Amino acid sequence: MTAALFLATVLFWGSGAIVTSLQASASAPELSVAIRMFLVGSGMLGFSIATGKPITIVRGDRSWVAMQGILFFGLAFIAFYKATQGIPSGIAALVLSSSSLFAAVASRFLLDLRISRRAAIGIIFGLLGLGIVAAPQIFALHLNQQTMKGFIWAAIAAIATGAGTAIAARNQRRGVPIPVLMGWGALCGCGFGFAWALVVGTSLTIPVTTGYLAQLAYLAIVASCVTFLMYFTLIEKVGPARAAYALTVVPIVAMTISVIFEGLHVDTRLALGGATIILGNILILNA
Repeated sequence: MTAALFLATVLFWGSGAIVTSLQASASAPELSVAIRMFLVGSGMLGFSIATGKPITIVRGDRSWVAMQGILFFGLAFIAFYKATQGIPSGIAALVLSSSSLFAAVASRFLLDLRISRRAAIGIIFGLLGLGIVAAPQIFALHLNQQTMKGFIWAAIAAIATGAGTAIAARNQRRGVPIPVLMGWGALCGCGFGFAWALVVGTSLTIPVTTGYLAQLAYLAIVASCVTFLMYFTLIEKVGPARAAYALTVVPIVAMTISVIFEGLHVDTRLALGGATIILGNILILNA
Protein backbone atom coordinates (compact mmCIF):
# COMPACT_ATOMS: atom_id res chain seq x y z
CA MET A 1 0.00 0.00 0.00
CA THR A 2 2.77 2.45 0.95
CA ALA A 3 4.79 1.61 -2.18
CA ALA A 4 1.67 2.12 -4.33
CA LEU A 5 1.06 5.53 -2.73
CA PHE A 6 4.66 6.57 -3.35
CA LEU A 7 4.59 5.39 -6.97
CA ALA A 8 1.23 7.03 -7.74
CA THR A 9 2.31 10.32 -6.14
CA VAL A 10 5.51 10.43 -8.17
CA LEU A 11 3.83 9.46 -11.46
CA PHE A 12 0.93 11.91 -11.11
CA TRP A 13 3.16 14.84 -10.14
CA GLY A 14 5.81 13.95 -12.70
CA SER A 15 3.30 13.69 -15.54
CA GLY A 16 1.71 16.98 -14.52
CA ALA A 17 4.66 18.91 -16.00
CA ILE A 18 4.03 17.92 -19.61
CA VAL A 19 0.25 18.36 -19.26
CA THR A 20 0.99 21.85 -17.94
CA SER A 21 3.10 22.62 -21.02
CA LEU A 22 0.25 21.49 -23.29
CA GLN A 23 -2.22 23.71 -21.47
CA ALA A 24 0.18 26.67 -21.41
CA SER A 25 0.37 26.56 -25.19
CA ALA A 26 -3.42 26.66 -25.54
CA SER A 27 -4.40 29.48 -23.17
CA ALA A 28 -2.92 32.31 -21.11
CA PRO A 29 -1.14 30.78 -18.07
CA GLU A 30 -2.67 33.21 -15.58
CA LEU A 31 -6.20 32.32 -16.69
CA SER A 32 -5.59 28.57 -16.76
CA VAL A 33 -4.06 28.74 -13.27
CA ALA A 34 -6.99 30.81 -11.95
CA ILE A 35 -9.53 28.27 -13.20
CA ARG A 36 -7.45 25.32 -12.02
CA MET A 37 -7.10 26.79 -8.54
CA PHE A 38 -10.81 27.55 -8.34
CA LEU A 39 -11.48 23.86 -8.96
CA VAL A 40 -8.78 22.79 -6.49
CA GLY A 41 -9.97 25.20 -3.78
CA SER A 42 -13.62 24.28 -4.20
CA GLY A 43 -12.73 20.57 -4.20
CA MET A 44 -10.61 20.71 -1.05
CA LEU A 45 -13.10 22.81 0.92
CA GLY A 46 -15.90 20.56 -0.30
CA PHE A 47 -13.89 17.55 0.91
CA SER A 48 -13.49 19.19 4.32
CA ILE A 49 -17.22 19.91 4.60
CA ALA A 50 -18.09 16.37 3.46
CA THR A 51 -15.82 14.88 6.14
CA GLY A 52 -17.31 17.11 8.83
CA LYS A 53 -14.29 19.36 9.34
CA PRO A 54 -14.68 23.12 9.93
CA ILE A 55 -13.38 25.35 7.15
CA THR A 56 -13.03 28.58 9.12
CA ILE A 57 -9.63 30.16 9.76
CA VAL A 58 -8.98 32.39 12.76
CA ARG A 59 -8.45 36.07 11.98
CA GLY A 60 -4.76 36.08 12.92
CA ASP A 61 -3.92 33.36 10.37
CA ARG A 62 -5.93 34.66 7.41
CA SER A 63 -3.26 36.98 6.03
CA TRP A 64 -0.67 34.20 6.26
CA VAL A 65 -2.94 31.76 4.43
CA ALA A 66 -3.55 34.41 1.78
CA MET A 67 0.20 34.94 1.44
CA GLN A 68 0.75 31.21 1.05
CA GLY A 69 -1.97 31.07 -1.57
CA ILE A 70 -0.60 33.98 -3.61
CA LEU A 71 2.96 32.64 -3.59
CA PHE A 72 2.46 28.86 -3.75
CA PHE A 73 -0.82 28.48 -5.67
CA GLY A 74 -0.68 31.73 -7.64
CA LEU A 75 2.72 33.11 -8.61
CA ALA A 76 4.56 29.77 -8.54
CA PHE A 77 2.07 28.02 -10.81
CA ILE A 78 1.77 30.91 -13.27
CA ALA A 79 5.56 31.15 -13.45
CA PHE A 80 5.87 27.39 -14.05
CA TYR A 81 3.28 27.53 -16.84
CA LYS A 82 5.23 30.37 -18.46
CA ALA A 83 8.49 28.46 -18.01
CA THR A 84 7.16 25.54 -20.06
CA GLN A 85 6.53 27.96 -22.93
CA GLY A 86 10.29 28.52 -23.24
CA ILE A 87 11.96 25.31 -22.09
CA PRO A 88 10.99 21.60 -22.08
CA SER A 89 8.69 20.64 -19.22
CA GLY A 90 11.27 18.18 -17.84
CA ILE A 91 13.91 20.88 -17.42
CA ALA A 92 11.33 23.25 -15.90
CA ALA A 93 10.42 20.53 -13.38
CA LEU A 94 14.11 20.00 -12.60
CA VAL A 95 14.60 23.71 -11.84
CA LEU A 96 11.38 23.74 -9.80
CA SER A 97 12.68 20.86 -7.68
CA SER A 98 15.28 23.26 -6.29
CA SER A 99 12.45 24.96 -4.34
CA SER A 100 13.61 23.03 -1.25
CA LEU A 101 16.77 25.15 -1.28
CA PHE A 102 14.75 28.35 -1.14
CA ALA A 103 12.35 26.85 1.41
CA ALA A 104 15.32 26.21 3.73
CA VAL A 105 16.44 29.84 3.40
CA ALA A 106 12.91 31.23 3.82
CA SER A 107 12.35 29.06 6.90
CA ARG A 108 15.43 30.61 8.49
CA PHE A 109 13.78 34.04 8.38
CA LEU A 110 10.10 33.15 8.77
CA LEU A 111 10.34 30.32 11.31
CA ASP A 112 13.74 31.14 12.85
CA LEU A 113 14.96 27.67 11.92
CA ARG A 114 18.72 27.30 11.93
CA ILE A 115 20.28 26.15 8.67
CA SER A 116 22.45 23.16 9.55
CA ARG A 117 25.82 22.52 7.96
CA ARG A 118 24.35 19.67 5.89
CA ALA A 119 21.49 21.90 4.70
CA ALA A 120 23.97 24.64 3.78
CA ILE A 121 26.01 22.14 1.74
CA GLY A 122 22.75 20.99 0.12
CA ILE A 123 21.88 24.57 -0.84
CA ILE A 124 25.33 25.03 -2.37
CA PHE A 125 24.99 21.79 -4.36
CA GLY A 126 21.53 22.80 -5.52
CA LEU A 127 22.62 26.23 -6.72
CA LEU A 128 25.67 24.67 -8.39
CA GLY A 129 23.38 22.23 -10.20
CA LEU A 130 21.14 25.06 -11.36
CA GLY A 131 24.19 26.86 -12.68
CA ILE A 132 25.36 23.77 -14.59
CA VAL A 133 21.94 23.40 -16.22
CA ALA A 134 21.25 27.07 -16.96
CA ALA A 135 24.69 28.69 -17.46
CA PRO A 136 25.07 27.82 -21.16
CA GLN A 137 21.73 29.50 -21.86
CA ILE A 138 22.66 32.54 -19.77
CA PHE A 139 25.85 33.04 -21.76
CA ALA A 140 23.93 32.53 -25.00
CA LEU A 141 21.22 35.05 -24.12
CA HIS A 142 21.55 36.89 -27.42
CA LEU A 143 21.07 33.61 -29.30
CA ASN A 144 18.01 32.19 -27.54
CA GLN A 145 15.98 34.75 -25.63
CA GLN A 146 12.90 32.55 -25.35
CA THR A 147 14.86 29.80 -23.60
CA MET A 148 16.37 32.31 -21.19
CA LYS A 149 12.89 33.57 -20.30
CA GLY A 150 11.91 29.98 -19.62
CA PHE A 151 14.75 29.55 -17.13
CA ILE A 152 13.92 32.87 -15.43
CA TRP A 153 10.26 31.90 -15.02
CA ALA A 154 11.28 28.45 -13.73
CA ALA A 155 13.56 30.12 -11.15
CA ILE A 156 10.73 32.44 -10.08
CA ALA A 157 8.49 29.38 -9.70
CA ALA A 158 11.12 27.67 -7.51
CA ILE A 159 11.61 30.74 -5.30
CA ALA A 160 7.85 31.34 -4.90
CA THR A 161 7.27 27.64 -4.15
CA GLY A 162 10.04 27.68 -1.54
CA ALA A 163 8.69 30.79 0.17
CA GLY A 164 5.14 29.43 0.00
CA THR A 165 6.29 26.14 1.51
CA ALA A 166 7.91 27.94 4.46
CA ILE A 167 4.72 29.92 5.07
CA ALA A 168 2.70 26.69 4.80
CA ALA A 169 4.87 25.17 7.52
CA ARG A 170 4.12 28.18 9.71
CA ASN A 171 0.39 27.79 9.05
CA GLN A 172 0.46 24.06 9.81
CA ARG A 173 2.24 24.80 13.09
CA ARG A 174 -0.72 27.00 13.93
CA GLY A 175 -2.97 23.96 13.57
CA VAL A 176 -4.74 24.84 10.33
CA PRO A 177 -5.93 21.53 8.79
CA ILE A 178 -4.14 20.73 5.52
CA PRO A 179 -7.28 20.39 3.31
CA VAL A 180 -8.57 23.72 4.65
CA LEU A 181 -5.17 25.31 4.14
CA MET A 182 -5.05 24.00 0.58
CA GLY A 183 -8.64 25.02 -0.12
CA TRP A 184 -8.42 28.64 0.95
CA GLY A 185 -4.85 28.93 -0.34
CA ALA A 186 -5.90 27.70 -3.78
CA LEU A 187 -8.81 30.16 -3.87
CA CYS A 188 -6.39 32.98 -3.03
CA GLY A 189 -4.19 31.74 -5.87
CA CYS A 190 -7.28 31.77 -8.08
CA GLY A 191 -7.95 35.42 -7.18
CA PHE A 192 -4.31 36.29 -7.86
CA GLY A 193 -4.51 34.63 -11.29
CA PHE A 194 -7.67 36.48 -12.26
CA ALA A 195 -6.19 39.79 -11.00
CA TRP A 196 -3.06 39.15 -13.11
CA ALA A 197 -5.24 38.45 -16.14
CA LEU A 198 -7.20 41.68 -15.68
CA VAL A 199 -4.08 43.81 -15.17
CA VAL A 200 -2.32 42.54 -18.31
CA GLY A 201 -5.52 42.56 -20.36
CA THR A 202 -5.82 38.81 -20.89
CA SER A 203 -9.02 37.72 -22.62
CA LEU A 204 -11.14 35.81 -20.10
CA THR A 205 -11.98 33.03 -22.52
CA ILE A 206 -10.60 29.52 -22.71
CA PRO A 207 -10.59 26.97 -25.54
CA VAL A 208 -13.73 24.89 -25.05
CA THR A 209 -12.17 21.76 -26.53
CA THR A 210 -12.06 18.20 -25.30
CA GLY A 211 -8.26 18.33 -25.05
CA TYR A 212 -8.09 21.53 -22.99
CA LEU A 213 -10.91 20.52 -20.64
CA ALA A 214 -9.36 17.08 -20.13
CA GLN A 215 -5.99 18.68 -19.31
CA LEU A 216 -7.68 21.06 -16.88
CA ALA A 217 -9.53 18.21 -15.16
CA TYR A 218 -6.35 16.13 -14.89
CA LEU A 219 -4.29 18.99 -13.45
CA ALA A 220 -6.98 20.15 -11.01
CA ILE A 221 -8.30 16.79 -9.82
CA VAL A 222 -5.58 14.18 -10.32
CA ALA A 223 -2.32 16.18 -10.23
CA SER A 224 -3.53 18.50 -7.45
CA CYS A 225 -6.35 17.33 -5.15
CA VAL A 226 -5.81 13.57 -5.36
CA THR A 227 -2.01 13.72 -5.39
CA PHE A 228 -1.75 16.13 -2.47
CA LEU A 229 -4.08 13.96 -0.40
CA MET A 230 -1.99 10.88 -1.29
CA TYR A 231 1.20 12.72 -0.40
CA PHE A 232 -0.14 13.78 3.00
CA THR A 233 -1.35 10.21 3.61
CA LEU A 234 2.17 9.06 2.77
CA ILE A 235 3.55 11.51 5.34
CA GLU A 236 1.25 9.97 7.97
CA LYS A 237 2.45 6.45 7.09
CA VAL A 238 6.23 6.91 6.73
CA GLY A 239 6.93 10.38 8.13
CA PRO A 240 7.75 13.66 6.37
CA ALA A 241 11.43 12.94 5.78
CA ARG A 242 10.92 9.67 3.88
CA ALA A 243 7.81 10.95 2.09
CA ALA A 244 9.74 13.97 0.85
CA TYR A 245 11.96 11.69 -1.23
CA ALA A 246 9.05 11.68 -3.70
CA LEU A 247 9.96 15.28 -4.49
CA THR A 248 13.43 14.20 -5.62
CA VAL A 249 12.02 11.53 -7.94
CA VAL A 250 9.38 13.75 -9.59
CA PRO A 251 11.86 15.65 -11.84
CA ILE A 252 13.34 12.34 -13.01
CA VAL A 253 9.86 11.17 -14.07
CA ALA A 254 9.14 14.55 -15.69
CA MET A 255 12.42 14.50 -17.63
CA THR A 256 11.82 10.91 -18.78
CA ILE A 257 8.40 11.89 -20.12
CA SER A 258 9.95 14.98 -21.72
CA VAL A 259 12.54 12.80 -23.49
CA ILE A 260 9.79 10.55 -24.88
CA PHE A 261 7.22 13.17 -25.91
CA GLU A 262 9.16 16.44 -26.33
CA GLY A 263 12.40 15.10 -27.78
CA LEU A 264 14.49 16.42 -24.88
CA HIS A 265 18.15 15.48 -25.35
CA VAL A 266 19.84 14.61 -22.06
CA ASP A 267 23.53 15.40 -22.50
CA THR A 268 26.34 15.13 -19.95
CA ARG A 269 25.81 18.70 -18.71
CA LEU A 270 22.09 18.21 -18.08
CA ALA A 271 22.62 14.84 -16.40
CA LEU A 272 25.39 16.26 -14.15
CA GLY A 273 23.37 19.34 -13.27
CA GLY A 274 20.26 17.30 -12.56
CA ALA A 275 22.16 14.85 -10.35
CA THR A 276 23.73 17.75 -8.44
CA ILE A 277 20.32 19.38 -7.80
CA ILE A 278 18.84 16.07 -6.62
CA LEU A 279 21.84 15.50 -4.33
CA GLY A 280 21.31 18.98 -2.87
CA ASN A 281 17.64 18.14 -2.24
CA ILE A 282 18.56 14.88 -0.50
CA LEU A 283 21.07 16.65 1.76
CA ILE A 284 18.45 19.25 2.75
CA LEU A 285 15.78 16.61 3.36
CA ASN A 286 18.18 14.79 5.70
CA ALA A 287 19.47 17.91 7.45
